[in-house]
Amino acid sequence: MRFRIHVVFDRDITSAAKSVVVSHNVATLVHMQSSRSPATHSGGQMQFSTTRSNRFLAATLLAFTTSVSWAQTAPAGEIKGTATTHTAASRTDVMAGAQVALPASLTQSTPFVGKWRDMPTTLSGRVPVVVFLHGSSGLGLKAIEEWQRWLADMGIASVAPDSFAVPDRVTYKSPIPKSNYEQIHALRASEIPLAVAALKSAPWADSSRMALAGTSEGATSVARYTGNEFVARMMYAWSCEDNYFVESHRTAIPADQAFLNVISLVDPFFSSTNTWLGNDKPRGHCGDAARGYKKATIVLLGDAPHTLLNLPATRAATAEFVRQTLKP
Repeated sequence: MRFRIHVVFDRDITSAAKSVVVSHNVATLVHMQSSRSPATHSGGQMQFSTTRSNRFLAATLLAFTTSVSWAQTAPAGEIKGTATTHTAASRTDVMAGAQVALPASLTQSTPFVGKWRDMPTTLSGRVPVVVFLHGSSGLGLKAIEEWQRWLADMGIASVAPDSFAVPDRVTYKSPIPKSNYEQIHALRASEIPLAVAALKSAPWADSSRMALAGTSEGATSVARYTGNEFVARMMYAWSCEDNYFVESHRTAIPADQAFLNVISLVDPFFSSTNTWLGNDKPRGHCGDAARGYKKATIVLLGDAPHTLLNLPATRAATAEFVRQTLKP
């Protein structure tokens, strides 16, 4: 089996990069001047070539084994709040308070960014939509709104359900017991059908061009979702691996579905730099979950933070991905 990999060492560089080709866990480095320039390296059964017929690239560096001491003591975690399931009221509020960004083509004016409950009543046309699951810090993270505005400028609507609509929702400082994480993942998973139902009743949403995306805590549920309503998925800052954050990663993306995974080489939670990761042979990305996939794009960014939605390299990868899958 041959697996294709692409790595961006400089988070601000969108074209110059190094690429790695992995076949049966063997790695060979290939230097590229540009991610659009054809390059081929032959070594046994290994080959790499960026061609027009293969527009989806997979990216990673952590195919190389790393040596890390896993015996270090984990920091003390903390749990606040008690609610791990939505109430009847909060199931409504998850979408009423969802953060929405609508492109100018719908409003026939300037893009709308605000709550679902405050959307304009008169909208013209239909556009592709991204459902975005926020991380553990909620919608207060400024980067999410910036990312949604950027999508709107490309003609793509986005909806970010508000997981904190339920009163006393559990928050945490990692690490906490896996059983507690799994309760939170179940809560997040329950929000996806709510978004799907709301979009199916929205005349401006093109249900044939919907993508599911998320970051960190939200990305875990994106990877696990078993529904078939989406044509593509995007997971930021999640590695699709067994670790302290899950009982098992349970990635459930259909083999014929396109997906994008962007994560930092030094992610403080899900890379080998985390000494309490709970995985003694981590890849630090969704590469293992992507084996056998023909439409997987996996991008690792060097020296990047956990929140990387708006880094130039992330945006470049995302823009190419949504152009191919959502065709705005």
